Amino acid sequence: MSKGIAGRRRGEWLELMPGKLNPPEHGGRYEAALVWLEREIGCPAKLLRSFDAEGGIKLAGDRLRVRLFPPANSQYAPVTRPVKILYEDDFCLVVHKPAGIKVHPDGESRDPSLANLVSAIYSERGEPVAPAHIHRLDEYTSGPVLYAKNSFAQLKLDAAMARKEIGRVYVALVEGNVNAALTRINEPIGRDRHHPSRRRVSKAGKEAVTGVELLEVLPQASLVRLRLETGRTHQIRVHMSHAGHPLIGDALYGGSTRLMPHQALHGESLSFPHPLTGETVEVPDPWPQEWDQIRTRLREM
Repeated sequence: MSKGIAGRRRGEWLELMPGKLNPPEHGGRYEAALVWLEREIGCPAKLLRSFDAEGGIKLAGDRLRVRLFPPANSQYAPVTRPVKILYEDDFCLVVHKPAGIKVHPDGESRDPSLANLVSAIYSERGEPVAPAHIHRLDEYTSGPVLYAKNSFAQLKLDAAMARKEIGRVYVALVEGNVNAALTRINEPIGRDRHHPSRRRVSKAGKEAVTGVELLEVLPQASLVRLRLETGRTHQIRVHMSHAGHPLIGDALYGGSTRLMPHQALHGESLSFPHPLTGETVEVPDPWPQEWDQIRTRLREM
């Protein structure tokens, strides 16, 4: 896919200017447009066939229109609460997830999930959009969550996630003084057969790699920045606990809850290739304000 592809939304349609289209050996300009959409904007073949079958592709002079924005209804009931939008365009949405809220309903808790709050954004605007989350965060981890606003974006971002092209950077407060020489943890992670919700380092587990950067050493703790190279459940929590530095507040993996009732883990930034242009979008998410107070207390210990 070529970077820098530009388009203009016109209602349910995306208008593109592909330039000269060279018809294939057995076809005309329409068939050339199909080839261009697949090669230049990376339109997945299955979606392209759907557009073709449903009249979702139109040629008008030098303009090519694709019905990328059909109306959609969210499966999640809208619940109106303040939501911090970190980034938004016609294809993507990134919102801040506070600690203590699930990304989507689990069928057990009656508390609204982030999916319910995001659904309310578009319900209140009167926009028929049904965003789909591309990745998840643990209930008590705060940070940015990426959503796709249409099927094209979802397929492209899911593929980017599979290719490990979506970057996730976290910060954490951990117990003990981390050695600056600890820069990478490469330990497989699997289920803990003794606990239904725990994971553990296991030779029989799946590959898991976490980059570690020491930011600050405190009297009895450390502030670290962590980069995920893989996306295993509880990866950071498991890896840091295995290294002898459980996250502050993370009782499940051996951390003390004296200063925090849950793990001190926050998604500092998120980066992803834009579904249409391929250009990298970087979205920061400021550290939680409560961390300033906790770091002050840690410095005084």
